[in-house]
Amino acid sequence: APEARRGGAQPVQQGLGSGVLVRGDGHILTNHHVVDGADDIKVDLKDHRTYTAKLVGSDAPSDLAVLKIEGRNLPYVRWGDSTRSRVGDWIVAIGNPYGLGGTVTAGIISALHRGITGQGAYDRYIQTDAAINMGNSGGPMFDLNGNVIGINSALISPTGASVGIGLAIPAELAKPVIDCAAVCAHAGDC
Repeated sequence: APEARRGGAQPVQQGLGSGVLVRGDGHILTNHHVVDGADDIKVDLKDHRTYTAKLVGSDAPSDLAVLKIEGRNLPYVRWGDSTRSRVGDWIVAIGNPYGLGGTVTAGIISALHRGITGQGAYDRYIQTDAAINMGNSGGPMFDLNGNVIGINSALISPTGASVGIGLAIPAELAKPVIDCAAVCAHAGDC
């Protein structure tokens, strides 16, 4: 669960979000809006280890960011093929809603390629009725085979709480970001 600290001359502000380990060497994928403007990024793993993360890269249009913690042989996820997902498929969403820690919700895919801004190549979300709340951003959406098919990113709600319209960035759009970070890491540029 990434925690971004925004500071300066003003009182320290903290934000909460989620993330997912995508490589055993400590690369984490999360949302851009989770870490945007952060001075410090702290990552708490499920086993209660805490790391300071380095921001490898962040992209506002895709709303994706890659972090790196110093670790080895860390458990990481398998990627699924979101292009094979269908409306009605069951999914599981994991995240850190309201700072509660690892929370799992289940639901179905309600729509594919859902646009919410009406512009841009990245406006193709997976919509689900699984509860996605504030703090779930950046967490994984799994198919029932345990493969990541999306990155939880947003919710549509008149109240700010889940009303059954959660949105995830499809793996087909998120995986190239990780592949790019892997190339960068091997080249020593990160």
